[in-house]
Amino acid sequence: MKTHIHHFHISVSNPKKSIPFYKSLLGHLGYRIMIKNENHIGATNGTTDLWIVQADLKNQNLVFPHEGMGINHIAFRVSTKKEVVEFTEKFLKRHKIETLYDSPRVFPEYHSGYFAVYFLDPDKIALEVVFIPKFKDRTKVIERHLLKTLV
Repeated sequence: MKTHIHHFHISVSNPKKSIPFYKSLLGHLGYRIMIKNENHIGATNGTTDLWIVQADLKNQNLVFPHEGMGINHIAFRVSTKKEVVEFTEKFLKRHKIETLYDSPRVFPEYHSGYFAVYFLDPDKIALEVVFIPKFKDRTKVIERHLLKTLV
């Protein structure tokens, strides 16, 4: 069975801050807004959907630390290194969003030529825009690696 991520659902504390942030970010990354109201938006790029929804008020104080359990970050893959640089200049700097880990830069510990910029959304959820040269379907390589580690 081969699958793809269909959608992500991100619960946010303040939709008045987060919805404009994500609407702008996702529009810049080529997503189309499917539905929008004051408490949520749904966007798609034709492959993966993102839903940004106000958190249940009784759970608003719960936070997922980046080093603990839960989602660490979400990465958006682009086709060229230039797109990462342009995204940094045209989106992050224009919106005065600070970058993390002295990025954009190469992260060779992840993959040869892995070039990324990391940043936070209004709720401190980590996001990434990344270019991976010679990216290909690594399913077989990963399956072999998993088999070795499980045996």
